[in-house]
Amino acid sequence: MAKRVAVVLAGCGAFDGSEIHEASAVLVHLSRAGAHAEVYAPNTPQMHVVDHMKGQPTPEQRNVLVESARIARGNIKELAKLDVKGLDALIIPGGFGVAKNLSTWATQGKNCSISKEVEDVLRAFHAAHKPIGLCCISPVLAAKIFPGCEVTVGHDTECEQWPYAKTAEAMKELGCRHVNSQVTEVHVDARNRLVTTSAFMCNAPIHHIHDGIGKMVQEVLRLA
Repeated sequence: MAKRVAVVLAGCGAFDGSEIHEASAVLVHLSRAGAHAEVYAPNTPQMHVVDHMKGQPTPEQRNVLVESARIARGNIKELAKLDVKGLDALIIPGGFGVAKNLSTWATQGKNCSISKEVEDVLRAFHAAHKPIGLCCISPVLAAKIFPGCEVTVGHDTECEQWPYAKTAEAMKELGCRHVNSQVTEVHVDARNRLVTTSAFMCNAPIHHIHDGIGKMVQEVLRLA
């Protein structure tokens, strides 16, 4: 039987929602592997809306579920309706929406809170020993919820290639182990069944990001 994988989105767009290329890569690699993706998002307002040309917030108001439906081509469910019993794995792509709409990491860093719906879903998969794939900024969710877990967001030394490396330091302060890795690599925490890869935490060619996400999906399905 085809593996059924929940994919949780956080809106539509790198600066205020899910990173579209990452979400698309996840869905493409799941499809290629013969897995069935079920897409979910919380039915909540976005923290704010960003003009992606100007990189500036606008006065608009948008809904995370409605915006995520753009990526899912309308085939999406409310996160509150997710039932872990019928699913084999969970994947959460990155994008600033993870740090703004699924959590408050964007404004509070390591002192953030996680959306209750999101935390409940992560804890449910973890308790059921079902694998969780996280890319880009989304490993911060695991760092906050699962003390002592092992994750990667790429490198922990900031440079032109790794502009968000301070994230790794904040995650270490939460008590997790950060493992430096290249953009095409993944890290597998076998004990917690977490698979992480850096994606757009790195300034890298888009096909390298696509390849890294492919390895994440492959490992998630192997563990499922």
